[in-house]
Amino acid sequence: MSELIQFDEQLFHLINSGMSNSFFDAIMPYWRSKFLWVPLYVFLISFLLINFKKAGLYVLMGVFLTIGVSDFVSSKVIKKSVKRDRPCNTVHIAPEMELRVHCGGGYSFTSSHATNHFALATFLVMIIGPFFKWIRIPLFLWAASIAFGQIYVGVHYPMDILAGSIVGILLGFLTTKFYQMTRFNQLPQYFTENA
Repeated sequence: MSELIQFDEQLFHLINSGMSNSFFDAIMPYWRSKFLWVPLYVFLISFLLINFKKAGLYVLMGVFLTIGVSDFVSSKVIKKSVKRDRPCNTVHIAPEMELRVHCGGGYSFTSSHATNHFALATFLVMIIGPFFKWIRIPLFLWAASIAFGQIYVGVHYPMDILAGSIVGILLGFLTTKFYQMTRFNQLPQYFTENA
């Protein structure tokens, strides 16, 4: 276990300091901020409601369920069980790293940013992806880039991101399967009726 932690810390330094450049310095603190993505969320909500009416509203309900479950599992269950300090709050790491945002006092493992964004990407890929195949890769790249930003700015280790991504994909898969078993899964019917 100590070797894995040591490798994780070395990989953190490689990304946080070794990949340091003015372009990432300028964009990553904002890229990982939820406020930057408000226009995307507004577009997604508008797109679903305008184009798919009630079926779109139900997809949004699934989105909110997915985010709620993933955030709860990451923030309330895993983080409070593992209790791993953030790199910026770790005594032997903090002096040698580049902190590019406010550190925060919460725990590090798993990254809720990674968990939530990968859960959302998985849900949307499984629900909307069959009808809009082009969104699949961009959604996962979007989630991955935000997760990467968490390491680069100094608030998460790579293992926090990897574990958060895996948990997010799993939870997104499970909430999708649950959603598909309910009467709210009306997109397939919508496309069949409006083909």
